[in-house]
Amino acid sequence: MSNKVKVSVQGLYKIFGEDGASKVDLVKNGMTKAELLDQHGHVLGLQDINVDMKEGEITVIMGLSGSGKSTLIRHLNRLIEPTAGKILLDGEDILSLQGEALLEMRRTRMSMVFQKFALFPHRTVAENAALALEVGGASKQEQRAEAEKWLARLGLKGFEDSYPNQLSGGMQQRVGIARALCAHSEVMLLDEAFSALDPIIRSQMQDLLLELQKELHKTIIFITHDLDEALKLADHLVILKDGYVIQQGEPQQIILNPSDVYIERFVSDINRARVLRTRSIMKPLDGQDLSVALPVAADDNLESVIEMVGGDTSKSFVVEDNGQQLGYFDMHDIVAAMVPQRAKEEWVG
Repeated sequence: MSNKVKVSVQGLYKIFGEDGASKVDLVKNGMTKAELLDQHGHVLGLQDINVDMKEGEITVIMGLSGSGKSTLIRHLNRLIEPTAGKILLDGEDILSLQGEALLEMRRTRMSMVFQKFALFPHRTVAENAALALEVGGASKQEQRAEAEKWLARLGLKGFEDSYPNQLSGGMQQRVGIARALCAHSEVMLLDEAFSALDPIIRSQMQDLLLELQKELHKTIIFITHDLDEALKLADHLVILKDGYVIQQGEPQQIILNPSDVYIERFVSDINRARVLRTRSIMKPLDGQDLSVALPVAADDNLESVIEMVGGDTSKSFVVEDNGQQLGYFDMHDIVAAMVPQRAKEEWVG
């Protein structure tokens, strides 16, 4: 993965109302969302959002209903205009784009996959998939070839000439993803893209997205309200509440080090053994004797390690990646990681 920041959101505010711009200073000076609505009839949608999204990574923005996550993603391609702040794409402020330049950015640099599929019912699957190419002036032959390529990759070979109403929900969502891939955009925006699907189909779509990402290394911004989905997909996780960022970072570290009681409660019900990876709990080698340590991969979850030893609590482990030793841990470290931070602090105290 690259360390290059592809999309940077800086000091972003959105206040819905007739004169939102005049209310930004009130919010900056401490006026709450409830006070702004009660006293001025304006709604605070986003408050001082600062997020860097790296090239080739999946950034997941999550939160409960009303947290501002869908509002935020719609700012990235300016479907919603901000009240204040900057949105940089490769260092260029997209708020400066107007007219044809803005349309070109949406056509070629950012593609979007919607929750409700947003397919044209009168167009075939192939025609829906190739929409961006058609708008860009590609030949019919090129449109068809590219559509067939990505539809096949997404398991829809043979459905090119079908219509959306002849497909299941999961298949329609695959067409939406194929349309985004046909656009060859640098950034893909997925707004609750899988939330309308049945659980099994949803899990399959998540796996498919991760499989494609291993090959394509797209910059993906993914919106969800589901923590399990966020933890499965995210390289970088951003958690919103009431329009502002509560905590962001690598998902494993958020689980192990929640910033406040809200995040702590948010992650309290997850299966920590299934989610946490060995790399998250390993300690520096520091000359440790690892002659009897069992090798494990950096991305193995703790559940698989527990199953490996069959109840033997004396075992220790060395974490390896491509033949290189990264760190070590033992069963005591696993047990400690299973206890949520607050409960652990109370137990120590």
